[in-house]
Amino acid sequence: MRYITPLKAAEGLGASHTGTQDHWFLTVSAAALVLLTPVFMLVVAHAIGLPRAGVMAYFGQPFPAIVTGLFIIVGMLHFIRGTRVMIDDYLQGTARKVGIIASVIFSYAVIAAAVYALVRMGLATLVLV
Repeated sequence: MRYITPLKAAEGLGASHTGTQDHWFLTVSAAALVLLTPVFMLVVAHAIGLPRAGVMAYFGQPFPAIVTGLFIIVGMLHFIRGTRVMIDDYLQGTARKVGIIASVIFSYAVIAAAVYALVRMGLATLVLV
């Protein structure tokens, strides 16, 4: 009979060998999102009702662009790890692999699109000035 202490069980990191790391990443990213979400909501609230040129000029400024970029990046990385845990729990075999690949591709596509849009708005603001 093999006896595993609680410390050894935590160090073993479970069957995937990343359980503790995933837990800490999700905890830290959730705490970051708790702080970023209200700030992001205020940033977006200020942009509501502006004409297209006003929105581009607003998000071309550093603070709204940085807050938006951080919110999207941290949120999508949190989404990747969270869906990975969910997929590992509920899917098996090829469906698991396809689900993980699809969630990662989707998340990085959202990050790329958001960063691209923010950079385009920033560059458009430079051209207008």
